[in-house]
Amino acid sequence: MKAAVVVFPGSNCDRDVAVTLEEVTGVKPIMVWHRETQLPTVDLIVLPGGFSFGDYLRSGAMAAHSPILRAVSEEARRGVAVLGICNGFQILTEAQLLPGALMRNASLHYICRDVTLKVERADTLFTSAYALGEQVTMPIAHKDGAYFADDGTLDRIEGEGQVVFRYCAKAGTEDSGNPNGSRRGIAGVIDGTGRIMGLMPHPERAADAALGGIDGRRVFESLTRGLQ
Repeated sequence: MKAAVVVFPGSNCDRDVAVTLEEVTGVKPIMVWHRETQLPTVDLIVLPGGFSFGDYLRSGAMAAHSPILRAVSEEARRGVAVLGICNGFQILTEAQLLPGALMRNASLHYICRDVTLKVERADTLFTSAYALGEQVTMPIAHKDGAYFADDGTLDRIEGEGQVVFRYCAKAGTEDSGNPNGSRRGIAGVIDGTGRIMGLMPHPERAADAALGGIDGRRVFESLTRGLQ
């Protein structure tokens, strides 16, 4: 599986996801600067986490107008898989490649901690290595991570199976399970084609046992399996 990782000014997880991709696939990904206007021929495009353009205006708003996003949109229309992680998810919503928006956390504070997620779909390109209903742990690191959409949009994406991951309470705790106020606890969604996913938690930070967990590694294993 060949992958490209898009790098914006302020990206800070581009190297993390590149390392994970190389470890899982055995192929070093191509790093693409945001001012490029074309993408190499790849199977997967990743928009990594970070603070593109310093989150000026809105998180992901300026990055969504970078030259490379036109190429990302074109490749997505051709069926190339796209994964947006944290800031990458924000960029995908700002570019209208995914429904909804990411708003300021309900606490108004930056949150950086592990969260529990429930796998709502185990039959997608991004989740085939998981079990339906499985609870997994991944870290979040964001201040604008509350997923928002109007009731009609939420009903539609729920009905069409576009919710892939949802925040949930860890068994035996009093935590509500929703760390940021996301509507209906939504943590990750796919588009109608099933080939674009946005995820607020960081799977690349949960892909090495030496760093505390490997639950996120299966996102990349799923992609490798599905895109071979």
